[in-house]
Amino acid sequence: MKSLFEKIEETAAFINSRITNKPVAGIVLGSGLGGLTDIIEGATVIPYSEIPNFPVSTVKGHGGELVFGKIGTTDVVLMSGRFHYYEGYSMEMVTFPIRVMKAIGVDTLVVSNAAGGMNKSFVIGDLMIINDHINLFPEHPLRGANDERLGTRFPDMSQPYDISLIDKATGIAAELGVDVKTGVYVGLQGPTFETPAEYRWLHVIGGDAVGMSTVPEVIVARHGGMRVFAMSVITDIGISDVPVTITHEEVLEAANAAAPKMAAIVAALVKTF
Repeated sequence: MKSLFEKIEETAAFINSRITNKPVAGIVLGSGLGGLTDIIEGATVIPYSEIPNFPVSTVKGHGGELVFGKIGTTDVVLMSGRFHYYEGYSMEMVTFPIRVMKAIGVDTLVVSNAAGGMNKSFVIGDLMIINDHINLFPEHPLRGANDERLGTRFPDMSQPYDISLIDKATGIAAELGVDVKTGVYVGLQGPTFETPAEYRWLHVIGGDAVGMSTVPEVIVARHGGMRVFAMSVITDIGISDVPVTITHEEVLEAANAAAPKMAAIVAALVKTF
Protein backbone atom coordinates (compact mmCIF):
# COMPACT_ATOMS: atom_id res chain seq x y z
CA MET A 1 0.00 0.00 0.00
CA LYS A 2 1.30 3.44 -0.92
CA SER A 3 2.04 5.90 1.84
CA LEU A 4 0.43 9.35 1.89
CA PHE A 5 3.75 10.86 0.81
CA GLU A 6 4.00 8.46 -2.14
CA LYS A 7 0.45 9.28 -3.23
CA ILE A 8 1.20 13.00 -3.05
CA GLU A 9 4.36 12.57 -5.12
CA GLU A 10 2.53 10.48 -7.73
CA THR A 11 -0.30 12.99 -8.05
CA ALA A 12 2.06 15.96 -8.18
CA ALA A 13 4.12 14.30 -10.92
CA PHE A 14 0.97 13.70 -12.98
CA ILE A 15 -0.17 17.31 -12.60
CA ASN A 16 3.28 18.69 -13.45
CA SER A 17 3.22 16.65 -16.64
CA ARG A 18 -0.03 18.38 -17.68
CA ILE A 19 0.71 22.03 -16.89
CA THR A 20 3.21 24.63 -18.02
CA ASN A 21 2.75 27.20 -15.25
CA LYS A 22 4.05 26.83 -11.70
CA PRO A 23 1.31 27.98 -9.33
CA VAL A 24 2.33 29.86 -6.20
CA ALA A 25 -1.24 30.44 -4.99
CA GLY A 26 -3.95 27.85 -4.45
CA ILE A 27 -7.59 28.88 -4.22
CA VAL A 28 -10.33 26.65 -2.83
CA LEU A 29 -13.71 27.74 -4.16
CA GLY A 30 -16.66 27.23 -1.81
CA SER A 31 -20.40 26.82 -2.37
CA GLY A 32 -21.61 28.95 -5.27
CA LEU A 33 -18.29 30.74 -5.59
CA GLY A 34 -17.01 29.17 -8.79
CA GLY A 35 -17.20 32.42 -10.78
CA LEU A 36 -13.54 33.15 -10.10
CA THR A 37 -12.68 30.60 -12.79
CA ASP A 38 -14.02 33.08 -15.37
CA ILE A 39 -11.14 35.51 -14.83
CA ILE A 40 -8.37 32.94 -15.16
CA GLU A 41 -6.12 33.65 -18.13
CA GLY A 42 -4.64 30.81 -20.17
CA ALA A 43 -6.62 28.21 -18.26
CA THR A 44 -5.67 24.54 -18.22
CA VAL A 45 -8.42 22.37 -16.76
CA ILE A 46 -7.89 18.91 -15.29
CA PRO A 47 -11.03 17.05 -14.13
CA TYR A 48 -10.67 15.29 -10.79
CA SER A 49 -11.68 12.04 -12.48
CA GLU A 50 -8.39 12.10 -14.43
CA ILE A 51 -6.13 12.81 -11.47
CA PRO A 52 -4.52 9.84 -9.69
CA ASN A 53 -5.59 9.42 -6.04
CA PHE A 54 -8.17 12.24 -6.22
CA PRO A 55 -11.72 11.73 -4.95
CA VAL A 56 -14.71 13.27 -6.77
CA SER A 57 -16.97 15.95 -5.27
CA THR A 58 -20.60 14.89 -4.79
CA VAL A 59 -22.18 18.15 -3.57
CA LYS A 60 -24.50 20.37 -5.63
CA GLY A 61 -22.85 23.74 -6.29
CA HIS A 62 -19.34 22.28 -6.27
CA GLY A 63 -17.50 21.56 -9.49
CA GLY A 64 -14.93 18.84 -9.93
CA GLU A 65 -11.75 20.10 -11.53
CA LEU A 66 -8.44 21.85 -11.01
CA VAL A 67 -8.01 25.02 -13.05
CA PHE A 68 -4.50 26.31 -13.72
CA GLY A 69 -3.62 29.71 -15.14
CA LYS A 70 -2.92 33.29 -14.18
CA ILE A 71 -4.68 36.02 -12.25
CA GLY A 72 -2.78 39.08 -13.34
CA THR A 73 0.83 37.91 -13.37
CA THR A 74 0.37 35.41 -10.53
CA ASP A 75 0.33 31.71 -11.38
CA VAL A 76 -2.57 30.03 -9.60
CA VAL A 77 -4.44 26.77 -9.24
CA LEU A 78 -8.15 26.85 -8.45
CA MET A 79 -9.84 23.92 -6.78
CA SER A 80 -13.34 24.04 -8.24
CA GLY A 81 -15.22 21.71 -5.92
CA ARG A 82 -13.92 20.70 -2.50
CA PHE A 83 -14.37 17.51 -0.50
CA HIS A 84 -16.24 17.41 2.78
CA TYR A 85 -15.92 15.10 5.75
CA TYR A 86 -19.71 14.67 5.81
CA GLU A 87 -19.59 13.11 2.34
CA GLY A 88 -17.89 10.11 3.91
CA TYR A 89 -14.31 10.92 2.95
CA SER A 90 -11.51 10.47 5.45
CA MET A 91 -9.73 13.57 6.65
CA GLU A 92 -6.73 12.43 4.60
CA MET A 93 -8.84 12.57 1.44
CA VAL A 94 -10.54 15.84 2.39
CA THR A 95 -7.17 17.54 2.71
CA PHE A 96 -5.25 15.61 0.05
CA PRO A 97 -5.57 18.37 -2.59
CA ILE A 98 -3.94 20.84 -0.21
CA ARG A 99 -0.98 18.48 0.20
CA VAL A 100 -0.71 18.20 -3.58
CA MET A 101 -0.84 21.98 -4.00
CA LYS A 102 2.10 22.29 -1.62
CA ALA A 103 3.99 19.60 -3.54
CA ILE A 104 3.66 21.47 -6.85
CA GLY A 105 4.94 24.73 -5.39
CA VAL A 106 1.98 26.55 -3.86
CA ASP A 107 3.01 28.57 -0.80
CA THR A 108 -0.18 30.55 -0.17
CA LEU A 109 -3.67 29.08 0.22
CA VAL A 110 -6.83 31.13 -0.24
CA VAL A 111 -10.03 29.48 1.00
CA SER A 112 -13.64 30.56 0.58
CA ASN A 113 -16.83 29.14 2.00
CA ALA A 114 -20.51 29.74 2.66
CA ALA A 115 -21.29 30.06 6.36
CA GLY A 116 -24.10 30.69 8.77
CA GLY A 117 -23.82 33.93 10.71
CA MET A 118 -24.02 34.06 14.50
CA ASN A 119 -22.99 37.65 15.04
CA LYS A 120 -26.01 39.92 15.44
CA SER A 121 -24.28 42.67 13.45
CA PHE A 122 -24.15 40.40 10.36
CA VAL A 123 -26.74 40.28 7.58
CA ILE A 124 -27.19 37.78 4.77
CA GLY A 125 -24.72 38.52 1.99
CA ASP A 126 -22.00 39.94 4.26
CA LEU A 127 -18.41 38.93 3.62
CA MET A 128 -16.35 37.90 6.65
CA ILE A 129 -12.57 37.65 6.62
CA ILE A 130 -11.64 34.80 8.93
CA ASN A 131 -9.10 35.81 11.57
CA ASP A 132 -9.26 32.61 13.65
CA HIS A 133 -11.20 29.37 13.91
CA ILE A 134 -12.59 26.84 16.37
CA ASN A 135 -12.21 23.21 15.33
CA LEU A 136 -15.21 21.08 16.36
CA PHE A 137 -14.77 18.34 13.78
CA PRO A 138 -14.87 14.85 15.35
CA GLU A 139 -11.66 13.86 13.53
CA HIS A 140 -8.37 15.73 13.20
CA PRO A 141 -6.57 15.79 9.83
CA LEU A 142 -3.18 15.25 11.49
CA ARG A 143 -4.23 12.29 13.63
CA GLY A 144 -1.97 9.27 13.17
CA ALA A 145 1.70 8.80 12.37
CA ASN A 146 3.40 12.02 11.30
CA ASP A 147 5.63 12.18 8.23
CA GLU A 148 8.25 14.85 8.91
CA ARG A 149 8.57 15.41 5.16
CA LEU A 150 5.08 16.92 5.26
CA GLY A 151 5.37 18.94 8.46
CA THR A 152 6.20 18.90 12.14
CA ARG A 153 4.38 16.65 14.61
CA PHE A 154 2.95 19.56 16.63
CA PRO A 155 2.29 22.55 14.35
CA ASP A 156 1.93 25.98 15.91
CA MET A 157 -1.57 27.43 15.40
CA SER A 158 -1.16 30.76 17.18
CA GLN A 159 -1.65 32.56 13.86
CA PRO A 160 -3.46 30.23 11.44
CA TYR A 161 -4.58 33.10 9.21
CA ASP A 162 -1.85 35.40 7.91
CA ILE A 163 -2.16 38.88 9.43
CA SER A 164 -0.45 40.64 6.53
CA LEU A 165 -2.88 39.07 4.05
CA ILE A 166 -5.83 40.06 6.24
CA ASP A 167 -4.55 43.65 6.31
CA LYS A 168 -4.06 43.69 2.53
CA ALA A 169 -7.52 42.29 1.86
CA THR A 170 -9.13 44.76 4.24
CA GLY A 171 -7.43 47.61 2.39
CA ILE A 172 -8.46 46.22 -0.99
CA ALA A 173 -12.07 45.91 0.15
CA ALA A 174 -12.04 49.54 1.28
CA GLU A 175 -10.67 50.63 -2.10
CA LEU A 176 -13.39 48.66 -3.87
CA GLY A 177 -16.07 50.09 -1.60
CA VAL A 178 -16.99 46.65 -0.26
CA ASP A 179 -17.90 46.35 3.41
CA VAL A 180 -16.22 43.37 5.06
CA LYS A 181 -16.46 41.93 8.54
CA THR A 182 -13.82 39.95 10.41
CA GLY A 183 -14.48 37.10 12.75
CA VAL A 184 -14.03 33.57 14.02
CA TYR A 185 -15.18 30.60 11.93
CA VAL A 186 -16.39 27.43 13.64
CA GLY A 187 -15.95 24.17 11.73
CA LEU A 188 -18.51 21.39 12.26
CA GLN A 189 -18.98 18.03 10.57
CA GLY A 190 -22.48 18.54 9.10
CA PRO A 191 -24.39 17.79 6.95
CA THR A 192 -27.29 19.09 9.07
CA PHE A 193 -27.54 22.81 9.52
CA GLU A 194 -27.31 23.88 13.14
CA THR A 195 -30.23 24.01 15.58
CA PRO A 196 -31.10 27.35 17.18
CA ALA A 197 -29.54 26.17 20.46
CA GLU A 198 -26.36 25.13 18.66
CA TYR A 199 -26.11 28.53 16.97
CA ARG A 200 -26.44 30.24 20.35
CA TRP A 201 -23.86 27.93 21.94
CA LEU A 202 -21.37 28.41 19.12
CA HIS A 203 -21.69 32.18 19.44
CA VAL A 204 -21.19 31.97 23.22
CA ILE A 205 -17.92 30.04 22.79
CA GLY A 206 -16.57 32.71 20.42
CA GLY A 207 -17.85 31.93 16.94
CA ASP A 208 -19.10 34.53 14.47
CA ALA A 209 -19.85 32.13 11.61
CA VAL A 210 -20.18 28.37 11.22
CA GLY A 211 -19.68 25.98 8.34
CA MET A 212 -18.77 22.43 7.32
CA SER A 213 -15.38 22.94 5.68
CA THR A 214 -12.22 25.08 5.70
CA VAL A 215 -10.78 24.14 9.11
CA PRO A 216 -9.24 20.79 8.04
CA GLU A 217 -7.79 22.40 4.90
CA VAL A 218 -6.30 25.26 6.90
CA ILE A 219 -4.76 22.93 9.47
CA VAL A 220 -3.05 20.89 6.76
CA ALA A 221 -1.90 24.02 4.94
CA ARG A 222 -0.31 25.32 8.12
CA HIS A 223 1.21 21.88 8.78
CA GLY A 224 2.92 22.25 5.42
CA GLY A 225 4.13 25.79 6.14
CA MET A 226 1.72 27.60 3.79
CA ARG A 227 0.34 31.08 4.37
CA VAL A 228 -3.46 31.11 4.61
CA PHE A 229 -6.18 33.64 3.84
CA ALA A 230 -9.85 32.72 4.17
CA MET A 231 -13.18 34.42 3.68
CA SER A 232 -16.82 33.46 4.28
CA VAL A 233 -19.98 34.69 2.63
CA ILE A 234 -22.76 34.81 5.20
CA THR A 235 -25.66 32.93 3.65
CA ASP A 236 -28.01 32.72 6.61
CA ILE A 237 -28.34 34.14 10.11
CA GLY A 238 -28.70 31.58 12.89
CA ILE A 239 -29.26 33.94 15.80
CA SER A 240 -32.93 34.86 15.66
CA ASP A 241 -35.89 35.07 18.01
CA VAL A 242 -37.90 33.11 15.47
CA PRO A 243 -36.50 29.83 14.04
CA VAL A 244 -35.70 30.19 10.33
CA THR A 245 -35.73 27.21 7.97
CA ILE A 246 -32.54 26.89 5.91
CA THR A 247 -32.14 25.01 2.63
CA HIS A 248 -29.04 24.29 0.58
CA GLU A 249 -30.66 26.03 -2.40
CA GLU A 250 -31.07 29.23 -0.37
CA VAL A 251 -27.44 29.00 0.74
CA LEU A 252 -26.31 28.72 -2.89
CA GLU A 253 -28.53 31.64 -3.91
CA ALA A 254 -27.07 33.90 -1.22
CA ALA A 255 -23.53 32.76 -2.03
CA ASN A 256 -23.99 33.43 -5.73
CA ALA A 257 -25.34 36.91 -5.02
CA ALA A 258 -22.28 37.86 -2.95
CA ALA A 259 -19.75 35.98 -5.10
CA PRO A 260 -18.73 38.89 -7.39
CA LYS A 261 -17.66 41.00 -4.42
CA MET A 262 -15.61 38.19 -2.92
CA ALA A 263 -14.10 37.36 -6.30
CA ALA A 264 -13.02 40.97 -6.80
CA ILE A 265 -11.28 41.07 -3.42
CA VAL A 266 -9.58 37.70 -3.88
CA ALA A 267 -8.44 38.53 -7.42
CA ALA A 268 -6.90 41.83 -6.30
CA LEU A 269 -5.25 40.13 -3.34
CA VAL A 270 -3.76 37.32 -5.42
CA LYS A 271 -2.31 39.85 -7.86
CA THR A 272 -0.10 41.10 -5.01
CA PHE A 273 1.57 37.71 -4.47
